[in-house]
Amino acid sequence: MEQTSIQKRNYVNFLEEPLEGQEITLVIKEGNKSVESLRKREKVTTSISTVITYILITFLALIMILPFYWMIITSLKTNTEIQAIEQTFFPSVVMWSNYVYVFQVFKFSTYMWNTIVVAIFSTLGTLITTIFAAFAFSRLNFKGREQLFAIFLMTMMIPGEMMVITNFITVSKLKGMNTYWAMIVPFLISVYYIYLLRQNFRQIPNELYYAAKVDGTSNFKYLMKIMIPIAMPTLITITILKLMGSWNAYVWPMMVTNKPEMRLITTGLRTGFSDSEGRSVQGRQMAAAFAVTAPLLIMFICLRKYIMRGVSRSGIKG
Repeated sequence: MEQTSIQKRNYVNFLEEPLEGQEITLVIKEGNKSVESLRKREKVTTSISTVITYILITFLALIMILPFYWMIITSLKTNTEIQAIEQTFFPSVVMWSNYVYVFQVFKFSTYMWNTIVVAIFSTLGTLITTIFAAFAFSRLNFKGREQLFAIFLMTMMIPGEMMVITNFITVSKLKGMNTYWAMIVPFLISVYYIYLLRQNFRQIPNELYYAAKVDGTSNFKYLMKIMIPIAMPTLITITILKLMGSWNAYVWPMMVTNKPEMRLITTGLRTGFSDSEGRSVQGRQMAAAFAVTAPLLIMFICLRKYIMRGVSRSGIKG
């Protein structure tokens, strides 16, 4: 018995201490499968899932890109080819004259100037009102603050179309037709942007505010030096979204303007490309639409990371 135990102990020591220069291969059996077979199966599964993912992403990308591509090729087609029954994915005759018409005959510069003025001042005004309102609702303690903010949130449930008639009557009585301020002032306040920035401000630790007050910092200086730099991704997001909204505005600018020299580019796209029979010349119209869309598309591509960061940003944990 003693000799048998010694042999078992020596066998165990031999397994735990392999000879020098000898390789040990670990084999794990799982359902009669070795490690190597399991590893190959994992590689195959990963490769298949990756291929399926890329195919799905490519399909969705084509769905998103197709309208832009169709707009571009339509802007380079003749009106006869556009109205043909059989559509082509590339123009048989490239009509660069459509873009020449847009920039020389069509009042593109006038419409673009009006759009830029309205978009810039509307965005700046919205930023100012949003920053101060969000700061008041997040940091200043005053009676009825939460109740007032709840009323603000309830106004988000009111459709914007219900405000059009009252705003139009107000602008008409104030003789604001065909003016820039009529297209800017009614939309300087956005409850959604105030809510978005207020939630971001509330993530900033209160200790920063108390420390700043101990040092004698005013509320305005604290807002400018601390809160705005911390919330900059959200502010950039608000700027981009508001600028795009003002750039694409159509219904309200058309209602408060009846002079061609005061209209925005969206209104010009709708009314400035008709032939003698009242039909839209779609090639020229698409050329102008692409000229208007290109700056927004470039801006979105360059600043898309700020939009995602501003919307999904969780703030600073104290």
